[in-house]
Amino acid sequence: MIKISPSTNPEKEENLINYVKILEQTSADYLHCDVMDGVFVENKCLSYNKLYEVSQNSTIALDVHLMVANPIQVWKKFLICKPTILTIHYEAIKNKAHLIYLLREIKSKHIMVGLSIKPSTEINEIKQYLPLVDLVLIMSVEPGKSGQSFIKSSINRIEYLKQIILENNYNIKIEVDGGINENNVKDVYNAGANIVVMGSAVYNSANKIDYINKIKALTK
Repeated sequence: MIKISPSTNPEKEENLINYVKILEQTSADYLHCDVMDGVFVENKCLSYNKLYEVSQNSTIALDVHLMVANPIQVWKKFLICKPTILTIHYEAIKNKAHLIYLLREIKSKHIMVGLSIKPSTEINEIKQYLPLVDLVLIMSVEPGKSGQSFIKSSINRIEYLKQIILENNYNIKIEVDGGINENNVKDVYNAGANIVVMGSAVYNSANKIDYINKIKALTK
């Protein structure tokens, strides 16, 4: 059965605590926290202060996704929120020695360390870093905007990554983010995903408890 990580996006920040309280009543496994700096992606949202407020008013495990241009400079600020997962973008760090350093630093804090890739980044580009991570987040839309349609070629990318993981006996979870709903979640799950991020699909559902249960039932 797939695990569900509803996103903080597209809910407005001033309503976020109330939204999280609703999600707490569902069978959601994580809260996917979209942190955007307005540089790495166009939009800007979710400061560590707001995320700390969420962490103090929620029991859902935090799945923090840093869509920022300078993760090395800011990641420690989010430790106060006690995330279960902390994911950085491969494309945000040009110096790959710095990338290795950061992945090791995050892991040293006993946090699941995630590495995310945009749709245009080939899986093979991150193969050498897989031994350092607990999770790979495959973006199935362009990062930074809610409500985009799922990129169908993402299925092949999930399958290829899963093959690499199995061949090397890595203990790595695959998370997929973007355009996922009841029409494609089974394909994503069958391709090898362990966790799906759901923003608009959950947000727009009339009954979030029933909807998340429905998604899980589709992947039994």
